[in-house]
Amino acid sequence: MEPDLFTAAAEERQEKDPGSSPLAVRMRPRSLDEVVGQQHLLKPGAPLRRLVGEGAGGPAGPASVLLWGPPGTGKTTLAYVVSQATQKRFVELSAITAGVKEVRAVIEGARRAAGGYGKETVLFLDEIHRFSKAQQDSLLPAVENRWVTLIAATTENPYFSVISPLLSRSLLLTLAPLTDDDVRGLLRRAVAAERGLGGAVTLPGESEEHLLRIAGGDARRALTALEAAAGAALAQGEAEVSLPTLEAAVDRAAVAYDRDGDQHYDVASALIKSVRGSDVDAALHYLARMIEAGEDPRFIARRLMISASEDIGLADSSALQTAVAAAQAVAMIGFPEAALTLAQATVALALAPKSNAVTKAIGAAMDDVRAGKAGPVPAHLRDGHYKGAEKLGHAQGYVYPHDIPGAIAAQQYAPDALAGRRYYEPTRYGAEARYAEVVERVRERLAGGGRDGSARGDERD
Repeated sequence: MEPDLFTAAAEERQEKDPGSSPLAVRMRPRSLDEVVGQQHLLKPGAPLRRLVGEGAGGPAGPASVLLWGPPGTGKTTLAYVVSQATQKRFVELSAITAGVKEVRAVIEGARRAAGGYGKETVLFLDEIHRFSKAQQDSLLPAVENRWVTLIAATTENPYFSVISPLLSRSLLLTLAPLTDDDVRGLLRRAVAAERGLGGAVTLPGESEEHLLRIAGGDARRALTALEAAAGAALAQGEAEVSLPTLEAAVDRAAVAYDRDGDQHYDVASALIKSVRGSDVDAALHYLARMIEAGEDPRFIARRLMISASEDIGLADSSALQTAVAAAQAVAMIGFPEAALTLAQATVALALAPKSNAVTKAIGAAMDDVRAGKAGPVPAHLRDGHYKGAEKLGHAQGYVYPHDIPGAIAAQQYAPDALAGRRYYEPTRYGAEARYAEVVERVRERLAGGGRDGSARGDERD
């Protein structure tokens, strides 16, 4: 790191008075062994290990890396650990405030350091997705020639936000969301460690669980909330961070919600039943309860996708597209922003016209199959592309629909045991009303009917 005058003064003050720094800063790991989570990136010989000198050097030196993950998963922490552990020159830039001028200055300094006294440079660039294409282009020569070893961090999908040449010259390391156990271990360490709270307070189980719900896998958020609650408890002369004190300190009530128990399923069920019942306000209430309780946003998105097919179906075929798009967005952005995406999908699904015709259709078809109502595939529908198929009568008599006006051929498609069996009975709700009109005409033509008594009737809509 190359601190300026003000940074150096701040670091000196923190050394003399550690309590002046936020708890999240004081609890930053000082080595890779102290990092919680991300164990898939910290194995012996992994790129991050090699950056701090473990197995580094030679023609196969460590490559530049892109760290991609949601907020609070340790991207900045890993860069900080590298800065503390490496013997290399370490420079930090933020894409929010830096531009091409600053990048070029770092690169020029790195070349002078390497040529003058053989010192390698590690450049940590936070929020790289905020750099324009031209700004990212300015990094390419330095990365390609290894004038610097780049550690870049982003919360956005790098395949969309980072230029391809830079991606191809770097290792992409994906950081996983921290588990509750990861955050729990960090909270307990912060309570006990001298550089943390030094045992000044205790954290009962119900308060710890509430902190985990508040954190939502974000270590920084967990430590910030813990610090606020511990300060409130000590100010009141209490040696325990009670749940009421914690709720007051962070202005977040403890939601009665067990992510592994009845509340998890009861509230999820209420959300989907409210969507099914078109009560948009109730649906938003249950969605908010799940979000506030720290429910996995991917679980919520999966439930909405199921509802789009189960309860809406072809009454509004765009409902499934909306739900799938929401699930993809949630996977890329995570909380807190994912709350907006889930709310948008919930409102759209709740207000969409409803139909369970598709649900009933596939259910009835599967019931027949389970009951043994299947039978052989009609001979004219069987595969006729192999030698000898013609002698067996396969594909003989099959009418190619595209050779007929309207593209509907009057021939039997179902097995004999199910000829004429109807599964799909469309409703007249929303866009499915059009399907209801079409399906009757199509079934009539398949049966040999039509204006002229054959399958050559009107062209299909």
